[in-house]
Amino acid sequence: MALSMAEIGEITFNIIYLTFIWMFVVKMFLKRKNVQKEDWKIASLMMLGFFLLAFGDTGHVGFRVVAYALGGLENNATLVGLGALSTAITVGILYMIILEVWRIQFNKPRDILYYILMGVGIIRLILFVFPQNEWGNVVPPLGFGLARNIPLMIQGLGVAILILRDAKAEGNATFKNLAYCIFVSYLFYTPVILFVRSVPALGMLMIPKTMAYMAMAWIVYKAYFSISSEKSITATPFIEK
Repeated sequence: MALSMAEIGEITFNIIYLTFIWMFVVKMFLKRKNVQKEDWKIASLMMLGFFLLAFGDTGHVGFRVVAYALGGLENNATLVGLGALSTAITVGILYMIILEVWRIQFNKPRDILYYILMGVGIIRLILFVFPQNEWGNVVPPLGFGLARNIPLMIQGLGVAILILRDAKAEGNATFKNLAYCIFVSYLFYTPVILFVRSVPALGMLMIPKTMAYMAMAWIVYKAYFSISSEKSITATPFIEK
C-alpha cells in the first residue's frame, strides 16, 4: 500500500521523536552522577517520569509506525488502540509525578488541592477499564474520548498553574519553562480531542504537542543532569534577569 506524504511525515516524526526521548532518558540515567545531592529526589522522579513517557509512547507512536508497515492503521486498529492505551496510562502517571515534584521543589504540603489532582488522575485510570473506550478503534468515540481526557486536562493544567505560580514567585526559570511547555502541549492537544473526528487533519497538531514534551525532557536534562549544571535548582533556583 502506497503511503501518502502526510503518512510518511508522521512516520518520520514518530521515529525522530522516539529516538530523541529515549536518548534523553538514557542520558539522564548515564549522567545521574552529575545530579546535586539535594536535587536527587526530584531528578530521580523526573527521570522515572520521562522513562514512563518514552515507554508509553513507544506503544503509541511506535505501534502506529508498525501498523503502517503492516498495511495501514485501519487494518491494524487493535494494535493502534493498545498503543493509545499505553500512552494514556503513562502520561497520567507522568503528571502525578510532576505534581509530586512541584510539592518537593516548592516545599508544599499534601493539601486538599494536591489530593484532588491526584484523585482526578486515579479516576482517569479507572475509566480506562470500561468497554466504552473502544480501544480497538483508531479514533476513540467522542463520549468516552472526552470522559477520559477531561480529567487529564484538569490534572495537567492544574499542575502547570501551580508550577507557574510558584516558579514566578521564586524566579525559577526552569520550572517556569516546564509550565509553559505543559500549556503549549494542551494548546495543541485540545483541538485534537474536540474536533479530530470531523477534521482528521487536526491530528497533525499532535506534532507540536509532542515537541513540547521533547522540550520538557531537554529542560530537565539541562537543569539536573548536564555536567554544565553548576548550581542546585532546589537550593539556588536560577533567577531570570
